[in-house]
Amino acid sequence: MAGFRIGRGRDNNRTPQQPPRQQPYGQQQAPQAPAPYGQQPYAPQQWPQQAAAGGHGEPEYFDPHTGHGAGHGQGPGPGYGYGQGPGNPSDAPGYTQAFAIGEDPYPYNQGATYQAGAAQAAAPTGPRLPWKELLRGIVTRPGPTFLQMRDYAVWGPALIVTFLYGLLAVFGLDDTRKDVINATLTKAVPIVLSAGVAFVLCGLILGAVTHTLARQLGGDGAWQPTVGLSMLVMSLTDVPRLLFAMFLGGDNMLVQVLGWATWVAAGALFTSLVAKSHDLPWPKALGASAIQLVALLSIIKLGTI
Repeated sequence: MAGFRIGRGRDNNRTPQQPPRQQPYGQQQAPQAPAPYGQQPYAPQQWPQQAAAGGHGEPEYFDPHTGHGAGHGQGPGPGYGYGQGPGNPSDAPGYTQAFAIGEDPYPYNQGATYQAGAAQAAAPTGPRLPWKELLRGIVTRPGPTFLQMRDYAVWGPALIVTFLYGLLAVFGLDDTRKDVINATLTKAVPIVLSAGVAFVLCGLILGAVTHTLARQLGGDGAWQPTVGLSMLVMSLTDVPRLLFAMFLGGDNMLVQVLGWATWVAAGALFTSLVAKSHDLPWPKALGASAIQLVALLSIIKLGTI
Protein backbone atom coordinates (compact mmCIF):
# COMPACT_ATOMS: atom_id res chain seq x y z
CA MET A 1 0.00 0.00 0.00
CA ALA A 2 1.10 3.34 -0.86
CA GLY A 3 1.41 5.78 1.83
CA PHE A 4 3.56 8.45 3.40
CA ARG A 5 6.39 7.66 5.71
CA ILE A 6 6.06 9.98 8.56
CA GLY A 7 9.35 11.08 9.99
CA ARG A 8 11.42 9.58 7.18
CA GLY A 9 13.30 11.33 4.47
CA ARG A 10 16.76 12.36 3.43
CA ASP A 11 17.13 14.54 6.48
CA ASN A 12 16.44 11.66 8.81
CA ASN A 13 20.06 11.19 9.83
CA ARG A 14 20.65 14.86 10.63
CA THR A 15 20.78 15.72 14.28
CA PRO A 16 17.85 17.72 15.44
CA GLN A 17 18.53 21.43 15.60
CA GLN A 18 18.25 23.08 18.92
CA PRO A 19 16.51 26.40 19.10
CA PRO A 20 18.86 29.35 19.60
CA ARG A 21 19.36 30.29 23.18
CA GLN A 22 17.85 33.60 24.07
CA GLN A 23 20.22 36.18 25.48
CA PRO A 24 19.17 38.20 28.46
CA TYR A 25 17.88 41.65 27.81
CA GLY A 26 20.65 44.12 27.11
CA GLN A 27 23.22 41.44 26.18
CA GLN A 28 22.21 40.53 22.66
CA GLN A 29 25.14 39.53 20.58
CA ALA A 30 26.01 41.95 17.82
CA PRO A 31 25.78 40.58 14.29
CA GLN A 32 29.05 39.22 12.97
CA ALA A 33 30.52 41.20 10.11
CA PRO A 34 31.95 39.36 7.15
CA ALA A 35 35.67 38.79 7.43
CA PRO A 36 38.02 39.77 4.60
CA TYR A 37 39.28 37.15 2.25
CA GLY A 38 41.93 34.94 3.83
CA GLN A 39 41.25 35.97 7.43
CA GLN A 40 39.41 34.26 10.19
CA PRO A 41 36.04 35.62 11.09
CA TYR A 42 36.11 37.86 14.06
CA ALA A 43 33.67 37.52 16.89
CA PRO A 44 33.19 40.92 18.46
CA GLN A 45 32.94 41.13 22.19
CA GLN A 46 29.87 42.25 23.93
CA TRP A 47 30.00 45.93 24.61
CA PRO A 48 28.18 45.83 27.95
CA GLN A 49 31.14 43.86 29.33
CA GLN A 50 33.51 46.54 28.15
CA ALA A 51 31.43 49.15 29.87
CA ALA A 52 31.62 47.15 33.08
CA ALA A 53 35.40 46.85 32.69
CA GLY A 54 35.89 50.60 32.66
CA GLY A 55 34.95 51.64 29.11
CA HIS A 56 32.55 54.28 28.01
CA GLY A 57 29.72 51.85 27.35
CA GLU A 58 29.89 52.12 23.56
CA PRO A 59 29.85 49.18 21.16
CA GLU A 60 33.00 47.90 19.48
CA TYR A 61 33.30 48.35 15.75
CA PHE A 62 35.00 46.03 13.35
CA ASP A 63 38.05 47.21 11.41
CA PRO A 64 38.04 45.65 7.92
CA HIS A 65 41.74 46.49 7.44
CA THR A 66 43.22 44.81 10.51
CA GLY A 67 40.49 42.35 11.41
CA HIS A 68 40.25 43.74 14.94
CA GLY A 69 37.86 45.91 16.77
CA ALA A 70 38.44 49.61 17.17
CA GLY A 71 36.25 50.54 20.06
CA HIS A 72 36.47 53.69 22.09
CA GLY A 73 36.56 51.97 25.43
CA GLN A 74 39.50 50.93 27.58
CA GLY A 75 38.37 47.40 28.31
CA PRO A 76 40.22 44.18 27.43
CA GLY A 77 40.24 42.72 23.99
CA PRO A 78 41.57 43.84 20.64
CA GLY A 79 39.69 47.13 20.70
CA TYR A 80 41.91 49.90 22.02
CA GLY A 81 41.13 53.43 22.95
CA TYR A 82 42.85 56.52 21.61
CA GLY A 83 46.61 56.28 21.93
CA GLN A 84 46.43 52.84 23.63
CA GLY A 85 47.50 49.40 22.58
CA PRO A 86 50.25 48.32 20.22
CA GLY A 87 50.75 50.34 17.08
CA ASN A 88 48.50 53.19 18.24
CA PRO A 89 45.45 52.45 16.00
CA SER A 90 44.35 56.09 16.27
CA ASP A 91 47.12 56.97 13.80
CA ALA A 92 45.71 54.69 11.11
CA PRO A 93 43.79 56.16 8.17
CA GLY A 94 40.13 56.67 8.91
CA TYR A 95 40.58 57.41 12.59
CA THR A 96 40.34 60.73 14.31
CA GLN A 97 41.99 61.88 17.49
CA ALA A 98 41.07 64.82 19.67
CA PHE A 99 43.65 67.36 20.83
CA ALA A 100 43.42 70.19 23.29
CA ILE A 101 43.72 73.80 22.19
CA GLY A 102 47.38 74.70 21.77
CA GLU A 103 48.56 71.09 21.96
CA ASP A 104 51.11 69.94 19.40
CA PRO A 105 49.63 66.92 17.58
CA TYR A 106 53.09 65.80 16.49
CA PRO A 107 55.28 64.27 19.21
CA TYR A 108 58.54 65.39 17.64
CA ASN A 109 59.76 68.75 16.52
CA GLN A 110 59.85 68.82 12.75
CA GLY A 111 62.84 71.19 12.68
CA ALA A 112 65.10 69.16 14.97
CA THR A 113 67.39 66.41 13.77
CA TYR A 114 67.82 63.43 16.04
CA GLN A 115 71.17 61.67 16.25
CA ALA A 116 71.35 58.36 18.04
CA GLY A 117 73.74 58.41 20.95
CA ALA A 118 74.48 62.12 20.70
CA ALA A 119 73.21 64.79 22.99
CA GLN A 120 71.33 67.70 21.56
CA ALA A 121 73.61 70.67 22.22
CA ALA A 122 72.28 74.17 22.43
CA ALA A 123 72.74 76.53 19.51
CA PRO A 124 75.63 79.00 19.67
CA THR A 125 74.72 82.15 21.55
CA GLY A 126 76.72 84.42 19.26
CA PRO A 127 79.38 84.67 16.56
CA ARG A 128 83.00 83.66 16.99
CA LEU A 129 84.98 86.20 18.97
CA PRO A 130 88.23 87.62 17.56
CA TRP A 131 91.36 86.69 19.48
CA LYS A 132 91.66 90.07 21.20
CA GLU A 133 88.06 90.02 22.43
CA LEU A 134 88.47 86.38 23.39
CA LEU A 135 91.50 87.02 25.60
CA ARG A 136 89.89 90.12 27.09
CA GLY A 137 86.61 88.29 27.69
CA ILE A 138 88.27 85.40 29.58
CA VAL A 139 89.60 87.93 32.10
CA THR A 140 86.76 90.46 32.29
CA ARG A 141 83.59 88.41 31.60
CA PRO A 142 84.47 84.70 31.61
CA GLY A 143 80.95 83.26 31.89
CA PRO A 144 79.42 84.84 28.75
CA THR A 145 82.67 84.31 26.85
CA PHE A 146 82.80 80.59 27.59
CA LEU A 147 79.12 80.21 26.74
CA GLN A 148 79.55 82.02 23.43
CA MET A 149 82.67 80.08 22.44
CA ARG A 150 81.50 76.64 23.55
CA ASP A 151 81.02 75.50 19.94
CA TYR A 152 84.05 77.17 18.34
CA ALA A 153 87.57 75.81 18.21
CA VAL A 154 90.25 78.25 19.40
CA TRP A 155 93.39 76.39 18.34
CA GLY A 156 95.16 79.46 16.96
CA PRO A 157 95.07 81.65 20.09
CA ALA A 158 95.47 78.65 22.39
CA LEU A 159 98.63 77.28 20.76
CA ILE A 160 100.29 80.69 20.29
CA VAL A 161 99.56 81.98 23.80
CA THR A 162 100.58 78.70 25.45
CA PHE A 163 103.80 78.51 23.45
CA LEU A 164 104.76 82.08 24.34
CA TYR A 165 103.91 81.39 27.96
CA GLY A 166 106.15 78.33 27.91
CA LEU A 167 109.04 80.40 26.55
CA LEU A 168 108.73 82.82 29.48
CA ALA A 169 107.93 80.17 32.08
CA VAL A 170 111.53 78.98 31.91
CA PHE A 171 112.64 82.21 33.56
CA GLY A 172 110.05 81.85 36.33
CA LEU A 173 111.70 78.72 37.73
CA ASP A 174 114.88 79.37 39.70
CA ASP A 175 116.94 76.37 38.62
CA THR A 176 115.95 76.59 34.96
CA ARG A 177 116.58 80.33 34.85
CA LYS A 178 120.11 79.89 36.11
CA ASP A 179 120.83 77.20 33.55
CA VAL A 180 119.56 79.34 30.69
CA ILE A 181 121.40 82.46 31.80
CA ASN A 182 124.72 80.66 32.31
CA ALA A 183 124.47 78.67 29.06
CA THR A 184 125.63 79.85 25.69
CA LEU A 185 123.22 81.08 23.07
CA THR A 186 123.37 77.84 21.09
CA LYS A 187 122.40 75.89 24.19
CA ALA A 188 119.91 78.38 25.62
CA VAL A 189 117.73 78.58 22.51
CA PRO A 190 116.93 74.83 22.40
CA ILE A 191 116.13 74.88 26.12
CA VAL A 192 113.68 77.75 25.74
CA LEU A 193 112.06 76.31 22.62
CA SER A 194 111.71 72.86 24.17
CA ALA A 195 110.09 74.46 27.21
CA GLY A 196 107.53 76.16 24.97
CA VAL A 197 106.72 72.89 23.19
CA ALA A 198 106.55 71.03 26.50
CA PHE A 199 104.00 73.49 27.91
CA VAL A 200 101.89 73.17 24.75
CA LEU A 201 101.86 69.37 25.05
CA CYS A 202 101.12 69.64 28.77
CA GLY A 203 98.18 71.93 28.07
CA LEU A 204 96.81 69.57 25.43
CA ILE A 205 97.03 66.54 27.71
CA LEU A 206 95.53 68.26 30.75
CA GLY A 207 92.74 69.79 28.66
CA ALA A 208 91.92 66.38 27.20
CA VAL A 209 91.77 64.88 30.70
CA THR A 210 89.41 67.64 31.85
CA HIS A 211 87.16 67.11 28.83
CA THR A 212 87.07 63.34 29.38
CA LEU A 213 86.13 63.72 33.03
CA ALA A 214 83.42 66.23 32.12
CA ARG A 215 81.90 63.78 29.65
CA GLN A 216 82.03 61.01 32.22
CA LEU A 217 80.10 63.22 34.63
CA GLY A 218 77.33 63.84 32.09
CA GLY A 219 78.67 66.77 30.08
CA ASP A 220 77.79 67.29 26.43
CA GLY A 221 80.45 69.74 25.25
CA ALA A 222 82.84 69.35 22.33
CA TRP A 223 86.48 68.50 23.00
CA GLN A 224 88.12 71.11 20.78
CA PRO A 225 86.64 74.20 22.50
CA THR A 226 87.19 72.63 25.92
CA VAL A 227 90.86 71.83 25.34
CA GLY A 228 91.62 75.15 23.62
CA LEU A 229 89.92 77.29 26.26
CA SER A 230 91.54 75.32 29.08
CA MET A 231 94.98 76.04 27.57
CA LEU A 232 94.16 79.74 27.51
CA VAL A 233 92.98 79.68 31.11
CA MET A 234 96.10 77.81 32.20
CA SER A 235 98.39 80.36 30.55
CA LEU A 236 96.58 83.63 31.25
CA THR A 237 95.96 83.02 34.95
CA ASP A 238 99.66 82.52 35.68
CA VAL A 239 100.87 85.68 33.93
CA PRO A 240 100.80 87.91 37.08
CA ARG A 241 102.88 85.43 39.08
CA LEU A 242 105.26 84.83 36.19
CA LEU A 243 106.04 88.54 35.71
CA PHE A 244 107.18 88.91 39.32
CA ALA A 245 108.90 85.53 39.41
CA MET A 246 111.14 86.46 36.46
CA PHE A 247 112.73 89.26 38.53
CA LEU A 248 112.13 88.31 42.17
CA GLY A 249 112.48 84.55 41.97
CA GLY A 250 110.03 81.81 42.77
CA ASP A 251 110.82 81.78 46.51
CA ASN A 252 109.80 85.38 47.08
CA MET A 253 106.83 85.86 49.43
CA LEU A 254 104.96 88.10 47.01
CA VAL A 255 105.41 85.54 44.26
CA GLN A 256 104.11 82.79 46.54
CA VAL A 257 101.03 84.81 47.45
CA LEU A 258 100.36 85.61 43.82
CA GLY A 259 100.83 81.95 42.98
CA TRP A 260 98.13 80.80 45.37
CA ALA A 261 95.81 83.65 44.39
CA THR A 262 96.14 82.95 40.68
CA TRP A 263 95.69 79.23 41.33
CA VAL A 264 92.35 79.91 43.04
CA ALA A 265 91.38 82.18 40.16
CA ALA A 266 92.30 79.40 37.71
CA GLY A 267 90.06 77.01 39.63
CA ALA A 268 87.15 79.44 39.36
CA LEU A 269 87.74 79.93 35.63
CA PHE A 270 88.06 76.19 34.99
CA THR A 271 84.82 75.58 36.85
CA SER A 272 83.03 78.26 34.82
CA LEU A 273 84.53 76.90 31.60
CA VAL A 274 83.41 73.31 32.16
CA ALA A 275 80.01 74.39 33.49
CA LYS A 276 79.25 76.54 30.43
CA SER A 277 80.80 74.24 27.83
CA HIS A 278 79.29 70.99 29.14
CA ASP A 279 76.07 72.17 30.85
CA LEU A 280 77.15 70.84 34.24
CA PRO A 281 76.52 72.19 37.74
CA TRP A 282 79.53 73.78 39.38
CA PRO A 283 80.37 70.85 41.76
CA LYS A 284 80.71 68.45 38.82
CA ALA A 285 82.55 71.08 36.79
CA LEU A 286 85.03 71.59 39.62
CA GLY A 287 85.49 67.83 39.96
CA ALA A 288 86.19 67.51 36.23
CA SER A 289 88.95 70.13 36.41
CA ALA A 290 90.46 68.86 39.68
CA ILE A 291 93.24 66.84 38.04
CA GLN A 292 94.32 69.77 35.90
CA LEU A 293 94.35 72.10 38.91
CA VAL A 294 96.49 69.72 40.95
CA ALA A 295 98.90 69.31 38.05
CA LEU A 296 99.22 73.07 37.58
CA LEU A 297 99.87 73.52 41.28
CA SER A 298 102.65 70.96 41.24
CA ILE A 299 104.28 71.89 37.93
CA ILE A 300 104.00 75.67 37.79
CA LYS A 301 102.98 77.19 41.11
CA LEU A 302 105.15 75.12 43.43
CA GLY A 303 107.69 73.86 40.92
CA THR A 304 107.99 70.47 42.58
CA ILE A 305 107.91 68.48 39.29
